[in-house]
Amino acid sequence: MTCASRRLLLGGLAASLTAPALAQPARPVTIVVPFAPGGSTDVLARLMAERMTELLGQNVLVENRAGGNTIVGADYVAHAQPDGATLLIAAGTTLTINPVVVKNLPYQVEDFAPISLATTYPSGILAQNRGPADIPAFVAAAKAKPGRITYGTNGPTTLTNVAMLLVCDRLGIQMQDVTYRGDSAALNDFLAGNLDTLVVAGSTAVPVFRNGQGRLLAWTSKQRMPTTPEVPTIAEFAPGTEALSWFGLLAPARTPAELVQKLNAAAVGSLRDPRIQERLTRDAQFIVGSTPAEFAQFLRDQDRQWRPILSKLDVQNQ
Repeated sequence: MTCASRRLLLGGLAASLTAPALAQPARPVTIVVPFAPGGSTDVLARLMAERMTELLGQNVLVENRAGGNTIVGADYVAHAQPDGATLLIAAGTTLTINPVVVKNLPYQVEDFAPISLATTYPSGILAQNRGPADIPAFVAAAKAKPGRITYGTNGPTTLTNVAMLLVCDRLGIQMQDVTYRGDSAALNDFLAGNLDTLVVAGSTAVPVFRNGQGRLLAWTSKQRMPTTPEVPTIAEFAPGTEALSWFGLLAPARTPAELVQKLNAAAVGSLRDPRIQERLTRDAQFIVGSTPAEFAQFLRDQDRQWRPILSKLDVQNQ
């Protein structure tokens, strides 16, 4: 072997040894949840973090930074070091609604590197057991008391709230919105009887329904959910109506591509875990696990879908 060949061989060996190090975050990874603990976003983040810890071979932690309809947590990640160690689990509020309705937003979609779209999901419309038994009765009650029947959501410009605004518009009813900082606070008020209706993700809606603590009137999807086949969809009463939210994992922009790919493999791998799939399916979520490019295209499609709807419904930051 010539000296040149030996140098090429050693150079290739050195590159193969250093490549994994370059594609590994230099410190423990933190997934920032821009909501309070206990909600559906928090549940998903912790499920993924546990499995990603195993797949990456280093700790993946979860940190809650609630406030400002996800702005506090999102802004923190947008301006974090692009080293793969600080990630955001975003919801539709973060990158679909806020960039449209919030003035002087401290971040934009371009401030993030998409890693993977994790799941999409409808909202569940829960009513008190003493309340309407189905959507026709619900509509009749709302029309009898316009603007007086309450519904709770986890923020004035979250997709759960926008979903209910869209539902009310399509059903021709008016209701009173009561917003909370997270699913847990809204759920507590609903269970205490202080809310007529609660609009939440499946991780909250399904247990309430199964435990007999409320009636699940409908999902804001076009197709019935496999785990609750007896529950209709809002599209069955207002044809074509659908409002799906989503969860996705992102890093700060300028995060090296090899790190994004490494994190994508771990994120998608976590979503392929049968235990996690069983839990998410039970919580009425559609599991995706996309590539970074697919997630980027999804964000563009979401903007095209929701921007005219937000304008029509006159959704504004409060």
